[in-house]
Amino acid sequence: MVVVAIIPARYGSTRLPGKPLAMIGGQPMIQHVYQSAAQAKVLDRVIVATDDRRIEAAVKSFGGEVMMTSPKHASGTDRLAEVARKIKADLLVNVQGDLPFIHAQTINRAVQPLRRNRRIPMGTVCTAIDDEAEWQNPNIVKVLKDRAGFALYFTRAPIPYVRDQAIDLSGGKSSARPKRLWGYRHLGLYVYRRDFLLKFARLEPTALERIESLEQLRALENGFQIYVSEVDERSVEVDTADDLKRAEGYLKRRLN
Repeated sequence: MVVVAIIPARYGSTRLPGKPLAMIGGQPMIQHVYQSAAQAKVLDRVIVATDDRRIEAAVKSFGGEVMMTSPKHASGTDRLAEVARKIKADLLVNVQGDLPFIHAQTINRAVQPLRRNRRIPMGTVCTAIDDEAEWQNPNIVKVLKDRAGFALYFTRAPIPYVRDQAIDLSGGKSSARPKRLWGYRHLGLYVYRRDFLLKFARLEPTALERIESLEQLRALENGFQIYVSEVDERSVEVDTADDLKRAEGYLKRRLN
């Protein structure tokens, strides 16, 4: 089974223009993302998909593989689908370009369910939320899972609603854990079967997808399952100039 990671990267960004080329510790962010992903043992290949020659040049400068794609894509998934049509792969992993220090084990855990069970069309990952402010933050996407590990819903709202403060998502008394389990944070890493990805990219955006601005809801609204693997991923997600400063601090702490 051939597993390929694709890192969609565009130069234009509303909150942080030129984000893929923003420097962290003397290297462009896209290089950090690429090298972090390349450490995942499940991957046979890592490709940056871009429509910008500056990003293409940066990737080539550190020896990475890059593929130029159409500038007309509305989303990273559409860019991923273009690459999927051009290469040989059974599973494609969408690694977000704003995760410079993503753990290799996070990618490994995301891929394993689809390698074990060929009936799963799509997978993603989540991590526990033990901070109420994080749970309340609409910029942090939450996910609820069923007992088999499949997504019930993704939302920016704080779910589940807490009616009884003595009980949390661990299934028992919240006092049984060092910190309360408020919910699960969804991380923007996706694994697709190639045939499903191409089908998914052809589907029209759905009502809930538009309301929440969450593309993965298109799959759920069309009746497709998404398996959600729980991981311990606490690295930095870079979307603003302040995030970039945090990423610099994170790298310095990791190197010391």
